[in-house]
Amino acid sequence: MAIDPIRVFLVEDHCLVRAGFRQLLDSNADIQVVGEAASAEEAFALLKDALPQVLVLDVSLPGISGIDALGRFLRLLPGLQVLMLSMHESDPFPELALERGARGYLSKRCAPEELVIAVRQIAEGRHYLSSNIAQRVALERVTSDRHGLKALSPREFEVFTLLARGRSVREIAELVHLSPKTVHVHRANLLRKLGVRNPAELVQIAVRSGTLDLGEASGV
Repeated sequence: MAIDPIRVFLVEDHCLVRAGFRQLLDSNADIQVVGEAASAEEAFALLKDALPQVLVLDVSLPGISGIDALGRFLRLLPGLQVLMLSMHESDPFPELALERGARGYLSKRCAPEELVIAVRQIAEGRHYLSSNIAQRVALERVTSDRHGLKALSPREFEVFTLLARGRSVREIAELVHLSPKTVHVHRANLLRKLGVRNPAELVQIAVRSGTLDLGEASGV
């Protein structure tokens, strides 16, 4: 009896990279790519019709980041298994992704066949981390004292990333569907937790942590 293939949805903003992922995954008889999107917002609109088992989600996306969108994806499709994919291998991203419900975290520097292995493993409800990332996560769990970005709540981290990208309080309020007053409160709390005194320092933290590429920092 034939076994149904693993249904995979891709969220990656670079079209050539996304096409490469699709070709790689579709070349396996037990995997089928059922949809793709260039942003989290686009994926929200398509996901329920595609009904994937596995979501391959890039951490760095235009608009709402993959980390910030993760919880909404899991609420939208309970039982969805999420594999985060990123150039960022170090704290805080792998730890944040796991804490927010991701099943796996894979570096874009990994060998192509590792993506196939990771998709198969998390489709079975197991976790998957590349070996170098697993070692760093284990070390973080031993030594971390919840300082810095890891002290932020999910909503504070979302506001932090948008502020670092130069969004105004009003723009952030519209993006995350909160009142400007509530965003101001989150902004004040995250600045206090990070010990930040001005926008330039906030951007420096975002760039050092890998939350923000230096080219994205203009206009803050």
